[in-house]
Amino acid sequence: MTTIRLTAAQALVRWLSVQQAEDGSRFIEGVWAIFGHGNVAGIGEALHAHRDAIPTWRGQNEQTMAHAAIAYAKANHRRKAMAVTSSIGPGATNMVTAAALAHVNRLPVLFIPGDVFANRAPDPVLQQIEDFDDATVSANDCFRPVVRYFDRISRPEHILTALPRALRVMTDPANCGPVCLAFCQDTQAEAYDYPANFFEPRVWHIRRPEPDQRELEAAVAAIKAAKTPLIVAGGGTLYSGAEQTLLTFAKTHNIPLVETQAGKGAVDWEEPLHFGSPGVTGTGCGNALAAKADLVIGVGTRFQDFTTGSWTVFSHPGRKLLSINIHGYDAHKRAAQPLVADAKVALEKISAALGKHRFPDPDFAARDKWFQTTDALFAAPKGNELPTDAQVIGAVDRNAGKQSLIMCAAGTMPGALHVLWRAAQGGYHMEYGYSCMGYEIAGAMGIKMAQPDRDVICMVGDGSYMMANSELATAVMMAIPFTVVLTDNRGYGCINRLQKATGGAPFNNMLDDSYHVNAANIDFAAHARSMGANAVRVASIAELEAEMQKAKSATIPTVIVIDTDPMPGTGAGGHWWDVAVPEVSDRTEVNEARKGYETGLRAQWPIN
Repeated sequence: MTTIRLTAAQALVRWLSVQQAEDGSRFIEGVWAIFGHGNVAGIGEALHAHRDAIPTWRGQNEQTMAHAAIAYAKANHRRKAMAVTSSIGPGATNMVTAAALAHVNRLPVLFIPGDVFANRAPDPVLQQIEDFDDATVSANDCFRPVVRYFDRISRPEHILTALPRALRVMTDPANCGPVCLAFCQDTQAEAYDYPANFFEPRVWHIRRPEPDQRELEAAVAAIKAAKTPLIVAGGGTLYSGAEQTLLTFAKTHNIPLVETQAGKGAVDWEEPLHFGSPGVTGTGCGNALAAKADLVIGVGTRFQDFTTGSWTVFSHPGRKLLSINIHGYDAHKRAAQPLVADAKVALEKISAALGKHRFPDPDFAARDKWFQTTDALFAAPKGNELPTDAQVIGAVDRNAGKQSLIMCAAGTMPGALHVLWRAAQGGYHMEYGYSCMGYEIAGAMGIKMAQPDRDVICMVGDGSYMMANSELATAVMMAIPFTVVLTDNRGYGCINRLQKATGGAPFNNMLDDSYHVNAANIDFAAHARSMGANAVRVASIAELEAEMQKAKSATIPTVIVIDTDPMPGTGAGGHWWDVAVPEVSDRTEVNEARKGYETGLRAQWPIN
């Protein structure tokens, strides 16, 4: 047997460089790295040696460079991914939040944190977490609950089995998610005679599981028995590549559809059967259909509480669920009729079995009325008052084209965009499974790396921007252009509204309601310029629109800051959401809010 003598780190990087996606490109497109004493000597040397075979990028923070990797995978519909490496200690634990984000959203990313010495000779090494009762534990064990596969590389030959297992998970459509390979730092530097054939290129195919015949027949029967079905399209629609199949299915059988946060953009907003979004951030016309639906057909959705209005929006008596999902865990939720299969294959087979079966027209007039309502919300202010978030979205929408992609993650904007944004097919990217503040800037960079021809627009509030903005400097350095619209409402406006809606006093959310000696006065445009970005503060919606046009020709990121009114919500749509209100309080407002909360609880469907 022919062998090649390499260090374990050299073998890992060499192997990753020849793993291929279905289109023949690298599956692991590159490696984000911040070096420290746990990875600089081993992995760092290996990445340098193979820098022509697989690129290495330097981030500013371990969590946000992982966010960029996750956004890249999401924008590629899980067909490609990236790796992220850090030192031991804080470098590693900084990535745990990002791992949780990837896990919730079922997205592939390869985490390679440095680990303690396998030989334990220098214990305790700098930054080592010592478990007083278990010598096998390190800080990297924090990853175990938030990754799909965990392994600790403590011998150089471990990578012969660990690496194929890692990519098996990352390319498995049902169990897809993040992987952590905790790499002991002395092991990284140890040499081993690896089989030469281990480094032969391999293509990783994404399988399309066929449905069980009995489940398929039951699904068809459920649809034929329905009178007012509604399709709820989730992220699995995109990951399956089933966008056109879904549209054909809906039009063939005249079934209206709504899209979740993860599924938005599967179908162009101008399609007449597209009724927007369901649930807490639902459109008025979409939620009206949801209330009347006697069969809810979930396609690649996990039925998160925002989608279901905490299980109050699908309120038709005797309502049934049909859940088409690649994973049995999701397909069986809420006693649904499961159809465990690839979304594209499942829809094609159901449609063939339904033949010419069609349903009556939905209420198209309600859809038209909804867009008339949102047209009014989008209109610019007529006076000197601060614009609302809806008016900012309207301005951005008017200046977006079919090649534009809007993205966000947390705060006011995700809900407002879900209910109001008019997304072209493929033009929407929302991290709302984990709703992680600080994802936006890094995520926009990752999306642009995945889809360089897209006009990427990042919507972010001042609170989320303050959480994590340093990858703006990375995007400048790497000449990755995108547009950031930063709405400054001087605090956590979204949570302030929720606090007040549940009877609480405004407290610790808006900057003026938080403990302070000096009033906050942050110049966000100057801050962005200090990192090299184009940046401007605008004083009106008209100025915002003019700057949006200028940004389209930029070669580095552009940040446009605009002050907004923190008080108004979206102004239309929406639904009840289960946020527990205290049973006992000295505040009259809380007691009144509790009465409304108990009304909502009575509308919930029983937990199955």
